[in-house]
Amino acid sequence: MSNRLASSTSPYLQQHADNPVDWYSWGDEAFETARSLDRPVLLSVGYSACHWCHVMAHESFEDPNTAAVMNELFVNVKVDREERPDVDAIYMNAVQALTGRGGWPMTVWLTPDGLPFYAGTYYPPEDRHGMPSFGRVMAAVDDAWRNRREGVAEQAAALAAEIDRHVPAADDLPTVADLERAYLSLHASFDREHGGLGGAPKFPQEPTIEFLLRIGDQPWAPEAKHMAFTTLDRMADGGIYDQVGGGFARYAVDGRWLIPHFEKMLYNNAQLARLYLRAWQMGGPDRFRTIATQTLDYVLTDLTHPDGGWYSAEDADSEGVEGKFYVFSADEFDRIVGDGAPMAAAAFGVTSHGNFEGLNHLFRARTLESVAEQFSVPVAEVEETVRIARERLLEARNGRIRPGLDDKIIAAWNGLALRAFAEAGAILEDDRYLDAARANARFVLSALTVDGRLMRAWGKGKAEVPGFLDDHAGYAVGLFTLYMASGEIEWYEAAADLTHQILDRFADANGFHQTASDAEQLLTRPKDQMDNPLPSGSSLAAEALMWLGLFTGESELLEAADRVILDGGRLIEAYPSAVGHLLAVAFSRISGYREVAIVGGDPSDLVREVWSSFRPDLILAVDRSGKDGEIVPLLAGRWTGSELAYVCRSFACERPVGTAAELAALLG
Repeated sequence: MSNRLASSTSPYLQQHADNPVDWYSWGDEAFETARSLDRPVLLSVGYSACHWCHVMAHESFEDPNTAAVMNELFVNVKVDREERPDVDAIYMNAVQALTGRGGWPMTVWLTPDGLPFYAGTYYPPEDRHGMPSFGRVMAAVDDAWRNRREGVAEQAAALAAEIDRHVPAADDLPTVADLERAYLSLHASFDREHGGLGGAPKFPQEPTIEFLLRIGDQPWAPEAKHMAFTTLDRMADGGIYDQVGGGFARYAVDGRWLIPHFEKMLYNNAQLARLYLRAWQMGGPDRFRTIATQTLDYVLTDLTHPDGGWYSAEDADSEGVEGKFYVFSADEFDRIVGDGAPMAAAAFGVTSHGNFEGLNHLFRARTLESVAEQFSVPVAEVEETVRIARERLLEARNGRIRPGLDDKIIAAWNGLALRAFAEAGAILEDDRYLDAARANARFVLSALTVDGRLMRAWGKGKAEVPGFLDDHAGYAVGLFTLYMASGEIEWYEAAADLTHQILDRFADANGFHQTASDAEQLLTRPKDQMDNPLPSGSSLAAEALMWLGLFTGESELLEAADRVILDGGRLIEAYPSAVGHLLAVAFSRISGYREVAIVGGDPSDLVREVWSSFRPDLILAVDRSGKDGEIVPLLAGRWTGSELAYVCRSFACERPVGTAAELAALLG
């Protein structure tokens, strides 16, 4: 018999709709019930592709005896952290304050007024490896609530005060010396053999790679590009990259990128596709371009709604088993690949004993050259054998039961993907990617917009949760990128509108809140400042504001962007690996942006030159009609009918040039 979650638009909540737990979704009904029954709220937060969330669900939430205890003692609330990042952020702070760590599933007990007083993450069904059982914890919480209410109130008050604390803003904008110190901190934790920062488990940390690429030619960061390239190269070799179907898993459980937790998230793949493409432009190997396009093609094939939106994730599990969709026994591999199996097995590291629970998760074990040497054949023959093997393995794998699909469409994550597809379309001159970007923009600006307001997520034909800071800022950055890639003014206008909404609805005296001024009032109004594993709402807001300020010349927009950088200044000093995108934006701010205005009926050669290199300190406005200067101030007064490019700083421009070679000389 289904519970209250049956009508939810969230795939994660739908996964729990048949639990014997009397779940509530987040809202007034749950807290009013808790007050009337004088019971604590048991808040359980996770997401649909979370392996350990599934484990706890199978062990506890699907167990009638455990559910009976939950229903008797608590009012139980289930939250999808991807739909409600505000709720997740507030109560994750409580978990970290109590335990010193965090993660999902997140389990928090609240008073009926929403104050946390006890918290943790995964709890096993019986005492295990030093962890208390879920049942024992529930009994202890119930005992404290019934018999030591005063202590519960004191703990709740202390946690509420901790949650409400914010790091104060810095006094001054970061200097080059500050950015150098951040680089040196990253350099100190860099894994020189396998790439990435630190050891197992190992995450791509895409915002940090973005910062390293942006500073790659700075004399004070001599190994930044090497660090980024090594990380990208080793990940492309590893099992974190799907060697058969393309796309990246969220992280690797080891330090070598070999075995992932198998969930694939849109936000990882959007960022990594873009970073591989940009690294290729900076002189990286051709395989970086291949990895970028294979990753984008994975999104198009497996994460795309027919109307253009991009889905959130694919699960780690299929048929209740982690990684089952992705692995092969040695015999199965040989049978599928056929005559080329020995050569392909050498390339993909396939053995009889396997590398994942007796089976094989494929990785790039050997270079094509070393396999060619082993088998005494030309490299081209190995390359063709591996290509055919990939095709056959993919065809066979597509006949399996796929991992679960989280088909909700999140505005912020779609913004990251929009940026990647728009850049790929412009850099590679590939209309498939630009058309996908346009379709996405049309979808999000219609299906995820209600009464002129951007919403957080769309699912089951509905968008119900108002958008957060990262939704507005991330999608604005994506739209600005699509404008720069296509020259189509409608995307600029939509991006400018979202950016103005950021100022109007999210600002405080220093930076920006995660929630809008007219959003649901929670225990506190959180900020979104950490850039790991995806850019924070704050750093994306700084980028959107800076870009719009450069397009318009409006100083208040640039000043607002500076306030965001100041607001995160102390985080830059203390936790550089957690604010990689803010570091990247701060570097572009310090080094100084260039504004490029290109006009003329057919300025394709000039536009192509702008996109021919990674120039993160540059914005581009294009007018092919002579009319767009009425909307984009950077273009105003520049139309003559001829194809011309203006390179400017703070609206002070060099003499216009008419050829790609002249523009290249100005841009350097």
